[in-house]
Amino acid sequence: MCLILFAYQVSPDLPFAVAANRDELYARPAKPAHFWEEPIGLLAGRDESAGGTWLGVNRNGRFAAVTNFADSDTPDTPRSRGALAATFLGSDASSADFAHQIVGPDYRGFNLLLWDGVELLYTSNQGVTRVLEPGYYGLSNAELGARWPKVVRGIERLRMSCQANLTADDLIKILHDDEVPPDEQLPHRGRPIEVERTIAPCFIRGEEYGTRASTAVIYYRQHLTFVEQLYDPGGLPKGRVSFDLDMEGGRRAG
Repeated sequence: MCLILFAYQVSPDLPFAVAANRDELYARPAKPAHFWEEPIGLLAGRDESAGGTWLGVNRNGRFAAVTNFADSDTPDTPRSRGALAATFLGSDASSADFAHQIVGPDYRGFNLLLWDGVELLYTSNQGVTRVLEPGYYGLSNAELGARWPKVVRGIERLRMSCQANLTADDLIKILHDDEVPPDEQLPHRGRPIEVERTIAPCFIRGEEYGTRASTAVIYYRQHLTFVEQLYDPGGLPKGRVSFDLDMEGGRRAG
């Protein structure tokens, strides 16, 4: 389970803002957000098992993020979904061109957000691709627009926060919501209700699996702020990394 909340062109002063939780097994090795040696200019965390990333940016202002699509019937495939985000960030392809080049069956189920600085695009290997209009959105492990409680609650809190001067700490606070929704609001996917309760909050506190990182990205016209808060089992704060980037050449925000 993961969660990406984002506000896209909701005001002239806020071209793009993203708040995202990465939920994963604590035993799966990963590096915190850092500048990669290759592709040059890529800023992202790194999954040490498959080599990709769940969310990242580059110095030209490009953005990409991926979530798993909850589909237990999808067979294992050799290609990493996280490689999609990293490859886009290291390319010059437009969001649309990159999405149309993806061979969906090569990957297990995924949702993918791509921003080239001009168009914000959502695509998946579930047969959906669309250019997004300005507004507030939330994405978890189902299709964009699925009204899971954490998505609905997160979008509303993001909308309220964007009415004032938004900061990275505001976004991290939204992501730290660990309230468990009522059972009648939980997704019906054939899983035990106890499992759905455990993974239903925006912020998951677990000992073996839980929210390992909360990331806030705020784009301004010529620069961006990137903050990643890391967590140990039980949701205990582990450390934080922060970056302020002046975007170099290429497309600009807004």
